[in-house]
Amino acid sequence: MSRHPLLRCCSTFVMAMALSCTPVQEEERAPAPEDLGAQAQPLGVPGFAELHHHMFAEEAFGGGWFHGTVTDALTRCDGGWPESDHARVRMDLSHLLNLCPNSSNIDLRGVPVLSQLFGVAGAVGSEFLGKIEGTQGDTGLHDGRRNPNTEWPRWDTIAHQQSWEGWLKQAHQGGMSLVVVSAVSNGFLCEALPPQNRTRPCDEMVDVEVQLQKAREFAATRDWVDLALTPADARRIISEGKLAMVLSIETSKLFGAKDWRAELERFHALGVRTLQPVHQLDNRFGGAAPHNAIFQAAQFLENCHIDSDCGLTVGGLTLGFDVDSSCRNVRGLTAEGQQLMQAMMDKGMLIDLAHLSEKGVRDAYAVAERNTYYPLYVSHGHFREVMNGKLAENEKTTPAWVVQMLRRTGGMFGLRTAHDETRAYTKSGVENNCQGSSRSFAQAYEFGRQGLKVPMAFGADFNGFIQQTRPRFGDHGACSAGFQAEADAQARQQVLKGPGRLGTPFDEFGLAHVGLLPDMVRDLKNLGVNTSGLTGSSETFIRMWERTTAARAGMADAALDIDTTGVAPWVKPEDREAAYPTVCGKHYAPDSKDMNQDCRFDDECLTEQCSSVVCSLIKGRCVCNGDEDCGGTGYCQKDTPGNPADNDCVQKKADWVSCSRDGQCQSGECGGCLDAVGWCFTPNSKAYGQTCKSDRECTTNRCSADCYLNPTGSCLCDSDSHCGASQYCGWGLNSGKCQNKKGRGAACASGRECQSGTCRWSFTCK
Repeated sequence: MSRHPLLRCCSTFVMAMALSCTPVQEEERAPAPEDLGAQAQPLGVPGFAELHHHMFAEEAFGGGWFHGTVTDALTRCDGGWPESDHARVRMDLSHLLNLCPNSSNIDLRGVPVLSQLFGVAGAVGSEFLGKIEGTQGDTGLHDGRRNPNTEWPRWDTIAHQQSWEGWLKQAHQGGMSLVVVSAVSNGFLCEALPPQNRTRPCDEMVDVEVQLQKAREFAATRDWVDLALTPADARRIISEGKLAMVLSIETSKLFGAKDWRAELERFHALGVRTLQPVHQLDNRFGGAAPHNAIFQAAQFLENCHIDSDCGLTVGGLTLGFDVDSSCRNVRGLTAEGQQLMQAMMDKGMLIDLAHLSEKGVRDAYAVAERNTYYPLYVSHGHFREVMNGKLAENEKTTPAWVVQMLRRTGGMFGLRTAHDETRAYTKSGVENNCQGSSRSFAQAYEFGRQGLKVPMAFGADFNGFIQQTRPRFGDHGACSAGFQAEADAQARQQVLKGPGRLGTPFDEFGLAHVGLLPDMVRDLKNLGVNTSGLTGSSETFIRMWERTTAARAGMADAALDIDTTGVAPWVKPEDREAAYPTVCGKHYAPDSKDMNQDCRFDDECLTEQCSSVVCSLIKGRCVCNGDEDCGGTGYCQKDTPGNPADNDCVQKKADWVSCSRDGQCQSGECGGCLDAVGWCFTPNSKAYGQTCKSDRECTTNRCSADCYLNPTGSCLCDSDSHCGASQYCGWGLNSGKCQNKKGRGAACASGRECQSGTCRWSFTCK
């Protein structure tokens, strides 16, 4: 591949261009699959597996990035001044942008994505990270993300603990019976962190060893978890009701510069039973699948290579990686890489192909073939054919032909619990109307189940610098893998069509931590997904592991039945966005926001009233436009300063609380002054003689109160019928008061005042 003599300054960062699905490569004469039907299979263990889990990642990157440990109580983090706390890039990053040795004085500061991230000091770089879509406030100052169980963890956490032991136990109690704990680190990221925040010098394998030691100590000191060194161990541990923990390694500088054979022996003795030959960068074992400009820069610092055959990084250039015209890494497994695989096979270790280049995958499959289809698996990945076009361009995504290889070896696939947009898989039965949520995961999972027919487990990658499954509800990034207007419209659909909420943090915080994996399963079931293969994936993993030492007669499965049809075409977000109306040049979804949700324009709100100023950069919230927006127990308060402010729904008022209109009252009646304003009252609720404030409050329709001098009175009579049988309703000085009827000779004005009923000559009772 060619080397470019000079890295030109480029103004834009080039993203992947168009989807290119690699067809399934089927052999003309596939060897007959091994007949497993005649073999006695052990009874299946219960529960689901999580194949890629970074417990103890607080010790990764020299211990300088994550806040919160697995075993300690969750505490508030600082998030104060630059370099004073975690989740920060160091202030002086010039050493990462220096002229690359032996590269004709090429300056990395000319690469826009790197100059934005690193070129203006670490304080700005940290905030740049925090503004990446979805990560708001999780790095740098991380305002609002300092207190546990409030704003962190949530689905987009990249700097705060997601694998706390309380959550791990919650996942176990909810059905997770096996977890692959992957010790991780990256020297490039470690060097980018403030030295004072690190607990040790940057050394990937030292970080890995510290994490493995913590994992062993954790398993040895908890009675509900145990370390599995063999598949038989895993069966026993799960049958005892415990969580089986399998140790793995994920790092680019695997075994450093030491004798890898001796190191493999040593780490196997430490309990490691699976690992990835490569991670983010090419190493002595093979080539990595390029997928992120940050790691392309890191690879460039390793080898000073600039490739012009395909442009992954900037313009038509790719930094660091030697790629072909399709942007695929030309480096596969090296001779040492193939020897490493063979050595792992000799030990019955599981080989994880995640992050390996496509050429490396082919090389690994050839080694597996030579070993009678030794099992290979991918611990965490995406199915290329069902992912959005931008992601499908990525070499790190897994095409169907790779899945076919996994099936032939008896392997399996750990499906990433991603926040990414997926295409609709029309055979799934699940509407793809909440991008990045469990609905998107359902498209990929059902494509894997029905189309690729590959055994699957979770490959969540917690604490792995990635974002998890989004929520379907709430204001924390629901349904927003595309663009804001579509996100708003789709979030509204979740309310209208269901299924409803689970009643757990998963609803509004998404897959925030490992303890919510069982909720993910529940939500998938509610959506109509067939999760039986997923919920039984621990057994699948153990059977794959057992195959490493079993007498293999041939391929496990010819895998000639893969069907990649049923995937809807991908429409670019910008083309979908054009279908939405605009205000002030911004697209929006009409009638998508309910009361108190964030809004920019009136038409976004179901109430047609947003508190923001038109075309302002500051968001408002949907407020009421009338009493009908407040339900039966509230009214819309208007034109009243203070708190609550104008157009807020407030609780309706009880009787005798001052009011200005009927809609403010629980009774629906306001009166006392001109029968329009005054106090809330319940009509006809007070009998003669009881305290009142309004005429219509009385069963007699007459109250002695007035608006100003005597605001509280009593109910008066207005006719004799309001009084007892021997009484009459008085007049004059006794007006409205029931009076006892008079005897013979008493003064009277009418017969109704007399016991006899007759008032002689209108002045004495007869």
